[in-house]
Amino acid sequence: MLIDSLTFTLEKSGCLDAFWGKLDEGLDGTLGVASSARPFLVAARFAHRPQTTLVVVAGEEAAIAFARQVAAYLGDERVMRFPERADYPWGGKPGDPAQAARRMEAVHALASGREAVVVASARALVRALPPAGSNVHLPLVFEAGRELADMEGTKAAGIAEFGDVARALEERGYQNTGELDGPGTFAVRGGTLDVFPGNLVYPVRLDFFGDELDEIRRIVPTTGQTIAALPRADVYPVVEFAATKAALARARQKLERPAETNAALRDVLERLDGGLREGGSDVLLPYLYKTTSTLGDYVRPGALSVLVEPRSLFDDMTHAYDDLAGRSKGTGIALEGLYAEPAGVSFGDGQRATYVSIMRVGGQIDDELPVKRVEVAGHPDKLYGRLRTLVDGGYTVVFSAPNFRARQDMKLAFVDQGLPIQETLDSDVLPNVGAADAAETLADPANDRRDGETAGAAKRRLRRGVVNVVDVDIPLGMIVPKAKLALVSVSDTQGASAARPSRHIDVTDITFPYKPGDYVVHAAHGVAHFKELARRDVDGTARDYLLLEYAEGDKLYVPVEQLDRVTRYVGPEGASPRLTRLNTADWSRAMKKARAATKKLAFDLVDVYTRRATVQGYRFGPDTPAQREMEEAFPYQETPDQLSAIADVKADMQSAKPMDRLVCGDVGFGKTEVAIRAAFKATQDSKQVMVLCPTTILAQQHFTNFKERCEPFGVRVEVLSRFRTPAQQAEALRGFQEGDVDILVGTHRLLSRDVNPHDLGLVIIDEEQRFGVGHKEQLKNLRESIDVLTLSATPIPRTMQMSLSGVRDMSLILTPPDERRPVEVHVGEWDPDLVSAAIRRELARGGQVYYVSNRVRTMEEAVGRVAAAAGEARVGVAHGQMSKEELERVMEDFSAGELDVLVATTIIESGIDNPHTNTLIIEDSQRYGLAQMYQLKGRVGRSSTQAYAYFMFPEHVSLTEEAQARLTALDEHTDLGSGMRIAMRDLEIRGAGSLMGAEQSGNMSAVGFDLFAQMLAQAVSATREGDLKAMDQLPPALSDITVNVPGHTYLPEDYVSDADERVLWYRKIASAATGQAVEDVAADLAGKRPDMPQAAKNLLEKARIKAYANERHIRTVSVTGGRLVVEPIDVSRDQMTKLRRAGGRYLVDKRKLQLPLRYFKLDEGDNLLAPVFAFLKELAG
Repeated sequence: MLIDSLTFTLEKSGCLDAFWGKLDEGLDGTLGVASSARPFLVAARFAHRPQTTLVVVAGEEAAIAFARQVAAYLGDERVMRFPERADYPWGGKPGDPAQAARRMEAVHALASGREAVVVASARALVRALPPAGSNVHLPLVFEAGRELADMEGTKAAGIAEFGDVARALEERGYQNTGELDGPGTFAVRGGTLDVFPGNLVYPVRLDFFGDELDEIRRIVPTTGQTIAALPRADVYPVVEFAATKAALARARQKLERPAETNAALRDVLERLDGGLREGGSDVLLPYLYKTTSTLGDYVRPGALSVLVEPRSLFDDMTHAYDDLAGRSKGTGIALEGLYAEPAGVSFGDGQRATYVSIMRVGGQIDDELPVKRVEVAGHPDKLYGRLRTLVDGGYTVVFSAPNFRARQDMKLAFVDQGLPIQETLDSDVLPNVGAADAAETLADPANDRRDGETAGAAKRRLRRGVVNVVDVDIPLGMIVPKAKLALVSVSDTQGASAARPSRHIDVTDITFPYKPGDYVVHAAHGVAHFKELARRDVDGTARDYLLLEYAEGDKLYVPVEQLDRVTRYVGPEGASPRLTRLNTADWSRAMKKARAATKKLAFDLVDVYTRRATVQGYRFGPDTPAQREMEEAFPYQETPDQLSAIADVKADMQSAKPMDRLVCGDVGFGKTEVAIRAAFKATQDSKQVMVLCPTTILAQQHFTNFKERCEPFGVRVEVLSRFRTPAQQAEALRGFQEGDVDILVGTHRLLSRDVNPHDLGLVIIDEEQRFGVGHKEQLKNLRESIDVLTLSATPIPRTMQMSLSGVRDMSLILTPPDERRPVEVHVGEWDPDLVSAAIRRELARGGQVYYVSNRVRTMEEAVGRVAAAAGEARVGVAHGQMSKEELERVMEDFSAGELDVLVATTIIESGIDNPHTNTLIIEDSQRYGLAQMYQLKGRVGRSSTQAYAYFMFPEHVSLTEEAQARLTALDEHTDLGSGMRIAMRDLEIRGAGSLMGAEQSGNMSAVGFDLFAQMLAQAVSATREGDLKAMDQLPPALSDITVNVPGHTYLPEDYVSDADERVLWYRKIASAATGQAVEDVAADLAGKRPDMPQAAKNLLEKARIKAYANERHIRTVSVTGGRLVVEPIDVSRDQMTKLRRAGGRYLVDKRKLQLPLRYFKLDEGDNLLAPVFAFLKELAG
């Protein structure tokens, strides 16, 4: 593992000899070091000498972040958290079984001396536990293929036969619910016992044959399906005391006397007779045991207790205890025996390692380790320059890029820059194991070597004087000068994307347009009404401003360069917002609430992401010869985007973390081929694949495609759909369960309880947006440890948001296949002549027509309208209420060309491929959703033939505002590959309320979707880096940079006459963050509007200065009092000599340059913008 090589570098340098030397001798040690390096040093110490380790930090959020960062180095199997309990012994709120089980697992790790790191906040230690030695933490350990009486993990619980298992579970707080109902429940049916352990994210099925445990299988919680066999299952208690009958009887006896005078205890006594599942059962703790303990009492001799900033730990416990004392007042329940006072909390009696700040005054420290920040954000040159300096200085430089594509790009960029590189991948050495075996595998050092490699050579993999590119996700970069070690993460470069060409995402494509008359949100001032674009002359300089009107008629003029701070207000269900009052606490209150919401959401998203990133999934092997042969049989030329999506998917499958990738590409751009190749790859490792489709017809079509491509290579493909007889379906299910069927295609029927794969490796979901919320929850459960590939043309906004904020991986297929033409769209009232001409034109060129009418009861009338329009056409009918035989026959006739027009419901919308059908006519189009119409439009134009789509609505019907907006959007977005923009537009029309789930819509409606999305993206990156302070600021924006250079900067009305279009151009220019982005906008503007006036050229020149400043972290470029002021900027001595002659001054401590304007030798009235930009470029060399 990477951590072993990093630890070896630290050992060799001797930079920690004093500190680690004391610890190695069994003495206590104290190290002064910056907080950012502490998780790395805890991991390194563990790698240097693996031992049971308890780490205590101040604050629960800090503990979560600390554990996450240690796990990034050591792996999730060796790091666990002891979470703070969220319930109280006197409350009616039941405890969280999963939380209690995780606490018991951590206690067990410490008590049994397991080589693992347990991270706890100081406040979590205040809650009392049963006395050490009471063994309440022991798990039930079940092993497949053994008798109960022979299993070590069940003997201790007194389990000798099947009947004892339910009793043992109940004694550990599990409830027999007859049907699984979340963690902490179990159900017995015959010789089968289903249990949902609190310590796992999925339930397991124990199949007994008498008293022998025949098989253990993993269950999908929401469907009851079993998807994989497991060798063993550890079931930890979900209560923190022994709930045996004898113990509860003793507690009842002790309670009787105090209950006579205490109403609260009397209530507990009554509830004790009715079972323990209600909240507050922990109140029994002092009545079950003579004394109680805290977590530190379980730490065994030979273990290490790590205390991070001891003073803060005591403060944390004191705050927690004071808060509890306040809450318990008036409850009648004493804290004694339930909580320990801070002075009575144990951190363990053994050896201690203490980490404090170097800046701390007083106190004895054994050693200190200065650590520097890497500071490579901004322009790529900054990154290359820093790496060059480190490499030339003989440092061991580690560059972390876990993502395959980013790693390839960065390696090429480094080679381009002449930097020596070496790739060292952990995934090359990790053997292929399932999650259950991962802990044992990782614990064995022999498994961390390549073939024929000695243990010493494995440690020495990192080389000095080169950039070692690794695939481990380093949470935070740092430089350790004493060890000559530098860690740089791709996330440290934020914005320093490699200098290789990368796809520039236009912010106006992924955010909402706005125009005068709309509601907008200014990030610093709140919700306003955008009145108009106004031109104002200030100090002889003319520029355009947005005039925003706030509550009570307050006005704010916002310069167009600050448009990146202004977003369109999109709230729930398109409701009108409340305008903010300027200069009041209104806006700061709304922002505070929204910030708290994004913080929570970011924690949840990152938690899911991190859990998935650290769970050991299955690592698929490299491509086989059969794979290459199958791919070469593809009859078309792959597009560049398609090839890169295929490379991304394969890299994800070959990595150790479960894949969760969204492939977003327009209808007919080749997403299915990506899925077929992924499925085939899975079957090459004897894994099974489920392909989920929203409709029966699409399932049938995928079945045909997959079968055609895969069966020649011995891969068996089956389908579950109503086009198959019950006997065929039963046979397919049996084959899937026994492992004979490799790929099973179907609708959400695949999520039923009777679909139990033998060994599932990959799930492919087509058109995810079409599945209901319930099905999505089921799929979420699968995602935790199985590779999931999602395909979509118009992703649902939440999916898109997760991808845009970087929580899900996303591949975009934006290049259309060669010779593909955009569909010609016509939107208008129903016109029989137009319909007649459209059908006849299609028939004349030998094609076919889809005619969509979505009401089964008026289907015959629609057929009559088609007959009247083109009497010679052969017409067929297809809808969901037909029998499967009829439907199958009609579809086959249509595919074979025996029908000219298919009159159908929207049953055809999901992926029916027929290259001969190139005209689509939809009546009553005002009734359809935007994404649905877009999908339907995608059914035509799937070849090089020009296709036509007619969206008709009845005459004399007044359209609702929403229907009008949807039809207009379809008319506007006709170019190939506009699915992403359609998805944004759909969100805008429907309102963004449902996007983040019910609880977030209130917070989002206060600040609008776009700003909420920016805040969320910021919170996600801050959570990942553990920088919780960064969340409390506004999301960074270009307009934070001041560029104040005289010159008229606006787009004149005679150049761009339409105000809406001017706003759009201003937005594009204001959000261009790099020089390349400005040049792209300039080229686009010049192409569409040649003869650019001087004021427009000035506007672009100003944008160039701002982008240049942004890439080099310059905050101010300003002309004041006849001088140019630039700060912060680095100016060399040689450069300063020349500038001093012209009267220039450089303040080294502020990195501030002042230069008289006479340096530029301009006449009065000359334009300053171009010379200033040229000067800045010259200064940077």
